[in-house]
Amino acid sequence: MSGMQLAGALADRTRWNTAECSIAKAMEIVGTRSAILLMREAFYGTTRFDDFAERVGITQAVAATRLKELTAAGLLEKQPYREPGKRTRHEYVLTQMGRDLLPAVIALMQWGDRYLQGPGGAPLTILDEKSDTPIRVQLRGDADEVVEMEHLKIKVSPRKWAELTAQDTLIP
Repeated sequence: MSGMQLAGALADRTRWNTAECSIAKAMEIVGTRSAILLMREAFYGTTRFDDFAERVGITQAVAATRLKELTAAGLLEKQPYREPGKRTRHEYVLTQMGRDLLPAVIALMQWGDRYLQGPGGAPLTILDEKSDTPIRVQLRGDADEVVEMEHLKIKVSPRKWAELTAQDTLIP
């Protein structure tokens, strides 16, 4: 077997309706280079507009557009701040929704480290602060065991199944 197992009605790919694909919906929000790199910077602690644009290497117009989109989507929120003698401005801070994206971003980083960095290896290492040991993103089951791709099964969630059987459509 070379991939995940599609269970039950999903095995018939001709019946799939991908209009509600969670991957597609996520990519609509963070699927541009600038959006994912702005999120990287938010994870690194960047909060100020000018710092985002400079650190990601994008124009202020692109930064403004992407930050507005990420805020509207709920990954970031604007909070006012004021430096002495200056006007009130806003900084961008992670919401819980934004924080929950971290494992996906770290997984992308680890994939890039492994396959794209060449002989010099990874430029950064992410460590557990308590143990000072490297962390890694893995697929794990409820019993905390590592699960490889060949041992994954995909099926329609129970909530969706009731809707789908009434409509005779399937959504992966």
